[in-house]
Amino acid sequence: MTLPTLLTVACGRGRDPSEASRSSTFAGVSQPVAVAGAASSSSSRSACPRTGQWAACSVEQRLVRSGFVVVPVKDKPDRRPGFSVLPNVYQLGHSRLEVFLYSSPAAAAADVARLDTLTSSPKGAKRTYVTAPTFVRSGNLLAVLLTDSPVQADRLSLALTAGAPQP
Repeated sequence: MTLPTLLTVACGRGRDPSEASRSSTFAGVSQPVAVAGAASSSSSRSACPRTGQWAACSVEQRLVRSGFVVVPVKDKPDRRPGFSVLPNVYQLGHSRLEVFLYSSPAAAAADVARLDTLTSSPKGAKRTYVTAPTFVRSGNLLAVLLTDSPVQADRLSLALTAGAPQP
């Protein structure tokens, strides 16, 4: 009977998860993303419409809600061979995430058809990334995570393959 009480007390002592993302900083990179309208779902809908397709704001919200500290990289992103759109680039701790957002799942599929998804490079080309990438596909989104953490790669894959926010 005392065990549930102890668990309740231990769980109640933690900070609000959104507080961690607001207070964390990352040297040399812009401020972490905070979930817009975290207290009110109606304000988050107006800030990031639920269309059934991924948008930069819905990716950021999903990652923050999945426990990542998301820090947008402000430098102009490099064009990646094999990808027809420029990525949105984020730091996730010591990892780098490149998110490619397409106008439709069909447009994303056209790029995937030309890629070797194990290397995230054009088929037949040398690997473009210095570390082994984790490739994620979800609707109109393609993502490449560069990390040495298999746990972080799994968490990211689960967060994004759950699908875009539905209307």
